[in-house]
Amino acid sequence: MFSSLFQIAKNTFRESVREPIFLLVLLSALTLIGIYPIFTLFVFREQVKLVVDSAMATTMLFGWVAAVLSASHAIAREINNGTALLVLSKPVQRPIFILGKIAGILFALVVFWFLTSLATLIAVRIAKDQFWLDNRVLAIYFAALALSCAAGGVRNYVARSSFPMSAVLSMLVILPAAAVIIYFLPGKEGMQGPGAFAWHIVPALILILYSVWAMGTLATALSTRFELVPNLLLCSVVFVVGLMSDYVLGRHAEGSWLAATLYASIPNWQLFWMADALAAKTTVPIAYVLWGGAYISLFILLFLVLAVMMFWRREVGTQSLT
Repeated sequence: MFSSLFQIAKNTFRESVREPIFLLVLLSALTLIGIYPIFTLFVFREQVKLVVDSAMATTMLFGWVAAVLSASHAIAREINNGTALLVLSKPVQRPIFILGKIAGILFALVVFWFLTSLATLIAVRIAKDQFWLDNRVLAIYFAALALSCAAGGVRNYVARSSFPMSAVLSMLVILPAAAVIIYFLPGKEGMQGPGAFAWHIVPALILILYSVWAMGTLATALSTRFELVPNLLLCSVVFVVGLMSDYVLGRHAEGSWLAATLYASIPNWQLFWMADALAAKTTVPIAYVLWGGAYISLFILLFLVLAVMMFWRREVGTQSLT
């Protein structure tokens, strides 16, 4: 069972990062995050807030898009082209199939989050001084992205491997190496080492990862029954309702069992958005991050059960395997 689970998760991860759209979404997010420090020249003493808010929003929104696209490619497309039928014809139970798919997608989202979070730390490092952009760091950052794509192209030409996957894996090596160089690069006031990066935003970035995980699990569950466009629309509805859940459902939760049930069943995305706390110079407690992990684990478990129920009697290929 564990061998089948591992193989399904590994193949799903490879399929997710091999998709050109995954690389396109990732590069778009990384490019935007790298550009944000340039706009700090047009604000007054709020340059770090602008970069942090924009980078966190980019990580969250683009991560959700990557989650929906990866889930649709990994589940819906395999059901339609018969790949899922081939896997389920072997001694692989449907819950194991779904669990492996979710695990592979979540790991691909971890890669997405890690790279965008590292880019966020670098962008904040560039924008620390409103009147002086560290063009050296900016050049190193975009050179790392270009070098990753070049390495992916070379590996694609030499080894005939997937260019998107090779580029993403190259980023996992080159971008952290660039961050290490930037870490020891003196700033305008000679600052380097631990003070070079805004480590206090890391807990807030971890909370962003939780929200991306929840959306990825939900998108996987919906992909067992819906194609890409309906899946994207339904996830968008959950996103909007979750943002407004405190106002729409929370104030009615005490007097209505229906409102209380809906309020508890929909993730409250505001709990994972710590930009306001960071702007107020408030440190996000580790205990809050741990409770956030427990909170989102319940939703992941809920969406996992939902995915198994929706997929249990789903027709795959031309047969119905139950």
